[in-house]
Amino acid sequence: MFNGDFNEDIWDEYQWEAHLNEIEKKSTQLRKFITPDPSDNIPRWLSLLQENTDEFDAIDAFIEEELQIEEAYFPDEDDEEIDDDWDDEEMDDFFFDEFEEEDFFWDEEDDFNVGEEWKELSDEFSMSNNGSIDTLEVYNQSRHLSAEILQWAETLNPKSLTSEYNDFIGNILKIGAKIAGGYSFGFEREFLGGNIAYTKKALYCANDALAVLQLNLKGNSSLPKAQYFAFHEQLFTLRNDIGIYIQELREQFYSHF
Repeated sequence: MFNGDFNEDIWDEYQWEAHLNEIEKKSTQLRKFITPDPSDNIPRWLSLLQENTDEFDAIDAFIEEELQIEEAYFPDEDDEEIDDDWDDEEMDDFFFDEFEEEDFFWDEEDDFNVGEEWKELSDEFSMSNNGSIDTLEVYNQSRHLSAEILQWAETLNPKSLTSEYNDFIGNILKIGAKIAGGYSFGFEREFLGGNIAYTKKALYCANDALAVLQLNLKGNSSLPKAQYFAFHEQLFTLRNDIGIYIQELREQFYSHF
């Protein structure tokens, strides 16, 4: 179990990956509290489409929710360690005592840019020296592909959606969220391993989406052949570009040693 003090040593991507996996385990119960669906039969991506004005707003809302859920488990240096052996009652107390509702939701009357801090980094952290994830090409690729997938998904009958459709769309949306999560770590050596580990999760989501597309959705009447090949080409290219980006991050990490 890691002690949560990220300044004692410089973790590599594998130490960070193990820590992030623990965070994902703990986020399951909190996720149900923050993003409840109005019905168990309505997937979260569809709810977000209904709640937002367009596909890009729904994508941004999904990414922000994902980052808020997982950010809750990154302790400050003085925070006490969360014990993996807590029972459900203790974990419920932790959720409701430590996290206030306003930590996760924002008022519709807030300023336009409220909640978009995750997009920004100071110049010293940004590989592009621009300070915004909007300048990161793989992120933009994932966002545009997500929008195309959601536009197609809106044409489907919600009652006929199978788990394969939901898995495919969910993994597509998670690609951008994981890239954003990695980017939020910045590019300083002590946190670059976390950036790499988070971005690798985007790669895993891309691979999972490709597998579902090829094995479960190919030939379906709801996905015309031309559209299938268009999605496959874009997703395949995005997956490869994420791999290249990870290699660039690794080169930067090891160049410091």
